[in-house]
Amino acid sequence: MPKVPSVREFQAATVLLPVMNETESLERTVAIIEAQAGGDVVEYLVLTSPRTSERSLAVVNELQSQYGSRLRVHRQSLPFLGGAIREGFMIAEGSHVIMMASDLETDPHDVATMIERAKSLPQAIITASRWANGGSFSGYSPIKLGLNKLFQASFALLYQTSLTDMTYGYRLFPTALVRAIRWEELRHPFLLETIVKPLRLGVPIYEIPSRWSARTEGESSNTFWRTFVYFRIGIRTRLQPVAGLLTTSP
Repeated sequence: MPKVPSVREFQAATVLLPVMNETESLERTVAIIEAQAGGDVVEYLVLTSPRTSERSLAVVNELQSQYGSRLRVHRQSLPFLGGAIREGFMIAEGSHVIMMASDLETDPHDVATMIERAKSLPQAIITASRWANGGSFSGYSPIKLGLNKLFQASFALLYQTSLTDMTYGYRLFPTALVRAIRWEELRHPFLLETIVKPLRLGVPIYEIPSRWSARTEGESSNTFWRTFVYFRIGIRTRLQPVAGLLTTSP
């Protein structure tokens, strides 16, 4: 049976930044991370697709001029958000990889905190939580907020975990770990998959509080009704044998 790879130290992080129609928010995200944690970031890996806007690509080109080889661009082959992140996992140069958004819905100020935790807990996943004490939502529909809370409580019970936010796609992982897991999802339910599979594998996971704010530019590709697909990967992973969660060669 394959084993979860051992990670003994944090060396540097790769920050994954999927880009569709973000411009100013992308620039601010990189600038904040660079100012607060740039010394621990080996690269910003910008993930683009055929649907990435020309304005966004122009901003990416400007950032490349500013940051040089530390800002790398990858044109994804697998479709959708999950496909982009999965490819980013495979080509990341850092010992650890940060999954986040480039539209400021994931607060870039938290990256420095994640990295500091990873330095003392290199084997663990550090995940942001909007529901933890000190976290918050801004611009979130009250109906969606209630349903989100119910979903979190239901899956925490199903997985017997104290985690409070299993669907927020803002996490730091050991790179060796994400390369060893057998991923399935391509769309947004991949965000849930990235926490439930490590849970089944016994990987230590620590939450930090985070403040979520609705994006101010572009539109989200994650529709409300699509969130019900999260149940599929969540329940299937809970019932799947642990041996099937890992590839044969981490």
